[in-house]
Amino acid sequence: MYGNHMATKKVTVTLPEELVEALGAAAREEGIPLSRLVASAAEWELRRRAGRRLVADWQAEHGAFTAEELAAARAEMAAADAQAFGAPGALAA
Repeated sequence: MYGNHMATKKVTVTLPEELVEALGAAAREEGIPLSRLVASAAEWELRRRAGRRLVADWQAEHGAFTAEELAAARAEMAAADAQAFGAPGALAA
């Protein structure tokens, strides 16, 4: 959605102090700038919203997913998460 070579713009946001501290600690742990961590989280939120919109559009045209389709999708996502994060079944719940 957004690449590493995009132009940047400095903005001011107001966040709870505890959140800023936690984000700063997470960025340091990853060895990345705080701005990169926040940008990544914002991009993830935009992708999540786009995905929800696509699902809603599909369901509006084709009808709601069945319980079986939802279970199959959840199982596939859990397997993909386990593979990506190296923990079999880690997010299967």
